[in-house]
Amino acid sequence: MSALSKAKGFKKSKSGTYLSIATTAFGAISVIKQAKRARSEQDTLQLVDAVVSAAAIVTGLAILYRELKRFGDDDVLLG
Repeated sequence: MSALSKAKGFKKSKSGTYLSIATTAFGAISVIKQAKRARSEQDTLQLVDAVVSAAAIVTGLAILYRELKRFGDDDVLLG
C-alpha cells in the first residue's frame, strides 16, 4: 500500500476524523482573533471576512460530526 493511499485511508478513519475536528476547531482561534482585531479597528470588511470564516468552520465541524455518526460506534463523545 502506498503512502498516499494510507493517508487517504487515515483521513476516512475515525481517528482521522477526530484529528480533522481538532484542527478545524484550532483554526477558530485565528478567526476569533481576526474578529476582535476587526472590531477594535472598526474594519467592517475584515469583520465580514471573520464571520464568513466562522460560518465555514461551523459547517465543517457539522460535516465532520456527521461523519463520526456514520461510523455508528457507541462512542462516549457522541452520546
